[in-house]
Amino acid sequence: MRQFTIALVLGAVLLSPATLADEFTGTDVDRWQSEFDSVAKKGRELWTSGAVGTNGVACAQCHPNAANTHPETYPKFQKQLGKVAQLFEMVNWCIRNPLQGAALPADDPKMTALVAYIHKERKGVAIDAGKH
Repeated sequence: MRQFTIALVLGAVLLSPATLADEFTGTDVDRWQSEFDSVAKKGRELWTSGAVGTNGVACAQCHPNAANTHPETYPKFQKQLGKVAQLFEMVNWCIRNPLQGAALPADDPKMTALVAYIHKERKGVAIDAGKH
């Protein structure tokens, strides 16, 4: 009887939704990639438009194709901020300073789009947090 109970409990655990939560179908992966690509596309539009700041300067003027942004190295120490910072904090530094705009909250859809675009441009580069 004890073995039956253990087998029953083990079966219930293995078939629970929580256990299956990390199993993805091809359809799941395709949808998620499509959603990411859509947001990154909006980020590229913001990156190249000059709409993030107030002076018409675009992120792409200093960082064409998100060059020299190195998202794979964050968090890292940023001299301009005087601390170890997240990528969005450095994006905000650029928005406030060269672009003369207002900082965006970390969860603002525009910030998400900008960061998604930066990451998309650096896809495949190994993560190396803290590197300079």
